[in-house]
Amino acid sequence: MARERVHPNYVAVWLWLVGLLIASVVISYLPISRGVAVFLIFVAAFVKAVLVALNYMHLRFERPLIYAMAVIPLAIFFVLWIVLYPDIALR
Repeated sequence: MARERVHPNYVAVWLWLVGLLIASVVISYLPISRGVAVFLIFVAAFVKAVLVALNYMHLRFERPLIYAMAVIPLAIFFVLWIVLYPDIALR
């Protein structure tokens, strides 16, 4: 049985994206440590990427194979990054 495709509320998604952008800029001016600020900005960027992928790229309605095609290269990237990091950091 096919799932009914309901279009996302693009205006609400756009408002979330703008809100996260503003939050990222505000975080950069807060009197917190640089590491915490960078972490929070990266979290906001990750949330924005997920919102775009699920809503504007319509991945919410795709089969699990599409998710595997997105997750497997990311897993390979992280494994290679972990393996090669000591070479780069200790150089």
